[in-house]
Amino acid sequence: MSLVDALIGCAGAANVLTGADAQPYLTDWRRHATGRALAVVRPRDAAQAAQIVRLCAQARAPIVPQGGNTGQVAGATPDGTGLAVVINMQRLNRIRGIDTQNDTITVEAGCVLEAVQQAAMQAGRLFPLSLGAQGSCFIGGNLATNAGGTQVLRYGNARELTLGLEVVTPQGEIWHGLRGLRKDNTGYDLRDLYIGSEGTLGLITAATLKLFPLPRARRTALLALAGLDAATALLNRARGGFGAALTGFEVMSADCLDLVTGVFPEQRLPFGPMHPRPAWYALLELSDSESEAHAQDRFESVLAPALEASEALDVAVASSEAQSAAFWHLRETITLALAAAGPCIKHDISLPVSQLADFVHETDAILRQSYPGLRLMVFGHLGDGNLHYNMLGPGGAGKEQFAAMESAIQALVHDRVHASGGSISAEQGIGQRRVDDLRRYKSPLELELMGRIKQALDPLGIMNPGKVLA
Repeated sequence: MSLVDALIGCAGAANVLTGADAQPYLTDWRRHATGRALAVVRPRDAAQAAQIVRLCAQARAPIVPQGGNTGQVAGATPDGTGLAVVINMQRLNRIRGIDTQNDTITVEAGCVLEAVQQAAMQAGRLFPLSLGAQGSCFIGGNLATNAGGTQVLRYGNARELTLGLEVVTPQGEIWHGLRGLRKDNTGYDLRDLYIGSEGTLGLITAATLKLFPLPRARRTALLALAGLDAATALLNRARGGFGAALTGFEVMSADCLDLVTGVFPEQRLPFGPMHPRPAWYALLELSDSESEAHAQDRFESVLAPALEASEALDVAVASSEAQSAAFWHLRETITLALAAAGPCIKHDISLPVSQLADFVHETDAILRQSYPGLRLMVFGHLGDGNLHYNMLGPGGAGKEQFAAMESAIQALVHDRVHASGGSISAEQGIGQRRVDDLRRYKSPLELELMGRIKQALDPLGIMNPGKVLA
């Protein structure tokens, strides 16, 4: 019996896709990589997923775990050999339970992030992981990449939001680790090992996640700034004034928002003409646990002095939930605007907050001198030091001409990040696209230790080969 026949016997013909039916699952979101697969299989539950993994292990067939396929580094795309089995998690989409006394929610890996947020809200709780792709990304993918998003400043990455996991091992066993414990000091923390491993150590099938009280009031402001150094000063002021109530602090270059309003003319900036023209914008959000009045007082206590100190050129405070959503929509559609604008070179970097302004100023200058006409599109999560340092090609540059620049530009940017003690991947992972970069910037000992872990847990090397550690 062939492996495909065995998979059909396990999951049913409707959930084993081959040929043209499999094609939608074989290209990454950015359309940079298209692979081939023996089959795409959609298990209904963890037990069936474990059976599928056992069949693949017996056949020595590579396995590519796949969630919503919204990643930036082709981590859920098979290679071109056609030997791999893609395990897509879309049918594992149940909310298994909510415990409001323990403030936890247990969900399957195929749950869309937005559905988890809504389930928590219906129970009177907050699940704070928030991403631009939250309407289509899966929780399993969020955990596999240790996703960050816009509220890391207050709540942490996906790893900090996770208490327990259910995982299918490369041998097809199920680790039942769905414990809702905040204290469990009984040996190695397997949970943290699997989170961020991009499906190279096992297949996450469910998770127990932390919930939080819903804020009693929110305040959102969009601020126009003269420079990124002003944003850093404003962040320090906001941290001092708001403490843990500061849940979001995003920065966007003026070029980013000009692009958004150009591609999506229905979106508007809430400012009139300013001289000098703002070079940057900051999106700041406060979540208050007391009252609307308390939130307003705290907001004014920070924003008024910031304007007096010229840390901000102007400020627009959202007067309604709709206006707050409109401010966030400006931020969240930058990626879509970049996709519409043409080929884009992307970097997902992190540095100490104190170094970001100098890094951007100096690296911008080097790139503009070396590549005249390059359009720099920089935005990100200033509060945790993570910037999406992206660029569009010079006007008139063809796709092939711009692609020829990519390797040199990425090496320049990543070399400068590494020299500053930063990371070349803050929240998007390594996938296929950054494997060579990982080899270049990780120390030999780090790579060796990671390789030992991979060999110990996946001795056949069948879990997501070619990703992270190729």
